Amino acid sequence: MSTAEIDFYSLLEVSRDADGDTIKRAYRKLAMKYHPDRNPDDAQAEAQFKAISVAYDCLKDPQKRAAYDRYGHEAFTSGMSGGRGPQADFGDLGDIFETIFGSAFGGGSSRSKPRRGADLRYDMEVGLEEAFHGKKSEIEIEVAAACETCSGSGAAPGTSRRRCNTCHGHGKVRAQQGLFVIERPCPVCHGRGEVLEEACSDCRGEGRVDKVQRLEVEVPPGVDNGTRIRLTGKGEAGPLGAPAGDLYIFIHIAKHPVFEREGTALFTRMPISFTTAALGGTVDIPGLDGETHTIEIPAGIQSGRQLRKRGAGMPVLQGRGRGDLVVEVIVETPTKLSARQKELLCEFRETETGEECPESRGFFDKLKDAFSG
Repeated sequence: MSTAEIDFYSLLEVSRDADGDTIKRAYRKLAMKYHPDRNPDDAQAEAQFKAISVAYDCLKDPQKRAAYDRYGHEAFTSGMSGGRGPQADFGDLGDIFETIFGSAFGGGSSRSKPRRGADLRYDMEVGLEEAFHGKKSEIEIEVAAACETCSGSGAAPGTSRRRCNTCHGHGKVRAQQGLFVIERPCPVCHGRGEVLEEACSDCRGEGRVDKVQRLEVEVPPGVDNGTRIRLTGKGEAGPLGAPAGDLYIFIHIAKHPVFEREGTALFTRMPISFTTAALGGTVDIPGLDGETHTIEIPAGIQSGRQLRKRGAGMPVLQGRGRGDLVVEVIVETPTKLSARQKELLCEFRETETGEECPESRGFFDKLKDAFSG
């Protein structure tokens, strides 16, 4: 099972279309929270501080960010070495010059290198409770896997490869066109410099076959929409024994009937009776964590006011602590009253002075002033 590799945007808790100022503010907020000076002897906080520093170093630079948006973590050779942040990988420039100008510029063998297998994407829907607690899930995906018969070599059992007679093992052939000599990949061995004595009958010389692969995916607590989990080497196998690509699991959070999520905060709308709104009280709300969270209702509360329960929200992804539970209060007017209840309300109305509902009184005072002239 491979370690989950978290998206830079998720680390900084911003959307992928966030502007530079938003990213800077998010980084500063998280950096203050996880700075080693504020968390002495806390290895997890230190690791989180380094991770968000790497993410910010990449996303604050327009060129690095563009490369990351296009290629993901593969756009960089190192993530956290020496605290310097990601460094662009220019190791293939020699191969590019060699392809265009030949071995005089490339400085090495002109054979084509084995091509890495393709990366794959898998979209996984996760419930909000599963996102809270994390889970292990088994998935099935059809991939081009290494052929077991030939162990990915493409050669029939008992046979091997031999040097290509067309290019004499160089992988490229040259042709004269006027004053120029044009160098192209060998059409027989396709630039490999070798050909099969006999192709494997199962994979027809490709070294890979289509098969259904079953994998166990570990979803960490705190994942959100767009979180990306990388399974190294679980993508398509490369041709003729080349390294396999990676499998990327993209997380999608299913809609919850009660809670809505924004970052690490959980939101819900809670109706209360008008008597509770007037007199105050408490309401118990079951949380995703299995605990019952008591919300204190102050007397005289109005519809639309938000009450916050600290530390009752979603866990921080690959970090410590939790967000908040935010409850928006909706004062509900009763629609079915008994005769006795109506009698009591009538008695209450007869005792009203206008001071009980200052907003209502203020509104009608404004109307009176506006039309008195």
